[in-house]
Amino acid sequence: MNANPVLMQKKYVRVIKRFADLTDLSLDKALNFFYNSELYPLMSEGISDMHCRSDAYLTEELLKEYNGEI
Repeated sequence: MNANPVLMQKKYVRVIKRFADLTDLSLDKALNFFYNSELYPLMSEGISDMHCRSDAYLTEELLKEYNGEI
């Protein structure tokens, strides 16, 4: 399933902002981590409809990756 690119960009922003707030990273560092994460291609390519998951769920997955749990 292909999502609207504008809506995807807004979702990325919400997830990155929440991730930055929870980790005390700057937005630049959080953005860099997100775009180099394992989560980003799953969302951007629509794998397992990952982009349909809640912002909280996606942020939690990103936190797990950041903490080395994935």
